[in-house]
Amino acid sequence: MLFNSFQFLVFFTIVTTLYFVLPHKYRWFQLLVASCVFYMAAIPVYILILFFTIVVDYFAGILIENADEDRKKPFLIMSLVANIGILAFFKYYNFFIDNVNEVLHLANSTRYLPVLHILLPIGLSFHTFQAMSYTIEVYWGNQKAERHFGIYALYVMFYPQLVAGPIERPQNILHAFHEEHKFDYDNMVKGLRLMMWGLIKKVVIADRLLLVTDPIFDAPTQYSGVTLFLACFFFIFQIYCDFSGYSDIALGAAKTMGFDLMKNFNRPYTSKSLSEFWRRWHISLSTWFFDYLFTPVAASLRRWRQGAVVVGLALTFLLSGLWHGASWNFILWGAALGAGLIFELLTKNFRDKAFARIPKNIVGGMGRLCTVFYLILMAVFFRSKTVADSMFFYKKFLGIPGEIGRVIKTHKFGFLNLPNVYHLVIPGFLVIVLLELLEHFGEKYDLANTFQTKKPVFRWAAYYAGLILLMYFGVYEKHQFIYFQF
Repeated sequence: MLFNSFQFLVFFTIVTTLYFVLPHKYRWFQLLVASCVFYMAAIPVYILILFFTIVVDYFAGILIENADEDRKKPFLIMSLVANIGILAFFKYYNFFIDNVNEVLHLANSTRYLPVLHILLPIGLSFHTFQAMSYTIEVYWGNQKAERHFGIYALYVMFYPQLVAGPIERPQNILHAFHEEHKFDYDNMVKGLRLMMWGLIKKVVIADRLLLVTDPIFDAPTQYSGVTLFLACFFFIFQIYCDFSGYSDIALGAAKTMGFDLMKNFNRPYTSKSLSEFWRRWHISLSTWFFDYLFTPVAASLRRWRQGAVVVGLALTFLLSGLWHGASWNFILWGAALGAGLIFELLTKNFRDKAFARIPKNIVGGMGRLCTVFYLILMAVFFRSKTVADSMFFYKKFLGIPGEIGRVIKTHKFGFLNLPNVYHLVIPGFLVIVLLELLEHFGEKYDLANTFQTKKPVFRWAAYYAGLILLMYFGVYEKHQFIYFQF
C-alpha cells in the first residue's frame, strides 16, 4: 500500500480513529491486524515469511535471556541464520546463480544452474534488520526478551515503518506498545503536518524530478554529458525527497497515535564531508551498520590501529552496497563510498594543516561542494541499470569540458537534447530551490516549534499553501517509493 495513494488515506483514517476508540488492552491487536492488512496489500502470501521469522526470533529472544552465558550464542546464531538465510534466498539467490552461470559459460560448460522466478518481498531488508537488532540487543543484555508474542510481532510489523523504515531498535519502541496513549491534539497536529510535508516531498518534488531523470537513465546514449550530469544532480534530490518523504509520513503517522520513531534524515546535502553525510543520511541504517558491523570488526582488529578502521569501513560499505541491491552496480557504489571515507580518514591531518589559514566558512563551502559533487558521481552506480551504462556515463562526463567549449564557440545549445526544458527541467530546478529554502529556514528559525506560536490565520495559510502545492503541482501517477525495492 503506497503512502501517496487514496487507499492509504482511507486506511490511515480508519486505523487511527479505531486506535483511540478501542480500549487500550485491544489496541495492540488492532494495530497488528492493520499492519498485516497494510503489508498484504502487495503480495499476501509473503506475510508467511514475516510470520516465520517472527516466531523464530520471539523464541530465540526468550531462549537467549534464559540461557547461561556460555550457551547464549547458539540461539543468537539460530536467529541470525534464519533472518539472513531468508534475505539471501529471496534477494541474492538469482544474483549468485547468474554470476556462477556466467563463469560456467566462459568455461564453455553446457550445464547451468537453475534460475528461480521469485519476487523480492517488499521491505524485506528493513524488517530483517529490525528483527536482527532485537535478538542482538537481547544477547548483549541491552533489552529484556519480550514475552507478549503479539507485542513482539507488532514491533516487527508496525505499519508506518514496516516497508522502508526507519529501522528501530527494540529499546526505543518496544516499550511504547505496552503504554497507553491518550488522544493528544498537539501530537495529532504535528503528525499530520509532518505527513503533509512528507507527501509534498514525494509528489511535488521527487516525482516531478523523476519525469526528467527516468527518460535520461532509461536511454543514456541519446543524451550529452551535460544532460547526463544534470540527471544525476536531479536524482540525488529525487531520491532524498522520495526516501525522506516516506520517513516523514511514517514518523507523522506514528506521531498521531503517540509513537515517536527515530529521525532518519537531517539535511544531508549540507554536509561538509562524506563522514558527516553518513551521520545525516538514512540515520537508522548507518547507525545499524556502525553498531552491529563496523564497531565489532574494528574492535576485533584494534591492534592494527588505523588499519582496523580502514578494514571496518571497507567491509561495512561493501555490505551496505550489497544490502541496497543484488547487483554489481550496488557493490561498486558501496565500495566507492567506502573508498571516499577511507581517503578522508587517511588525509585528515594533511587537509587540516593545508586549510588551517583559510577561513572556516570558505573551507566549509568547499567541503560541501566536493561532497555533493562526489555524491552526484556515485548516483551513476546507484541509478544506472548496468555497469556498462555506468561506464558510459563516466565516459560522457569526461567529454563535458569539450561540450561546454563548443557551446561557448558556437552559442548553440541544441546538442544538449534536454527533455522538455520549460515543462520539466526548469520546474525541476525550482522545486529543488523550494526544498533548500524551506529546509534552510526550517532549521535556522526552528519553524516546527515557532509554527505553534503563530496566530491561527498564519498556520491555516501555510496549510492551504501546502494543499495547493499538493493539488496543483503534485504528480499523481502512483510512483512507488524507490526504497521499496530494498
